[in-house]
Amino acid sequence: MFSVVVLMLVLSTQVLAQGKIKIGHIDSNELLKLMPEREDAQKKLEQHAKTLEQQLMNMGNEFEKKYKEFLEQQATMSELIRQTRTNELQELQMRIENFQLSAQQDLEKREIELLGPIVDKAKKAIEEVAKENGYTYILDVASGALLYEAGDDILPLVKKKLGL
Repeated sequence: MFSVVVLMLVLSTQVLAQGKIKIGHIDSNELLKLMPEREDAQKKLEQHAKTLEQQLMNMGNEFEKKYKEFLEQQATMSELIRQTRTNELQELQMRIENFQLSAQQDLEKREIELLGPIVDKAKKAIEEVAKENGYTYILDVASGALLYEAGDDILPLVKKKLGL
């Protein structure tokens, strides 16, 4: 944190020597909440998550059923059958664990696919508003990188730019 403050002081000293500094701030999370396409993307992401969750639940139910059958029948099983069923249960458990991992990765990838263009659109609008209004720096209060609070909140200008 200290190094960031020092860097900002050095940069601001250089900019002050060259001309006027204009700092703005925006809450990018608030901006993204206002964008209608984010809600659609969120719904698609939730639907995808439900589909993956249902598949995982089905696999879990299959495991429980086979494990219950195994416990009920193991006393009457030969050693070979017991070992075969034990191996099947272990393989099924590994498949479930692998599916959980793959599903998490797939969900993260899908989130990037759905939200990436929306974030890019917001970023472009912020950059355009900054250029149009002569801002030297725009700080994002959502990320906790608020180093100077006396700047202007440009959320209304960006909302106007996006027609929100």
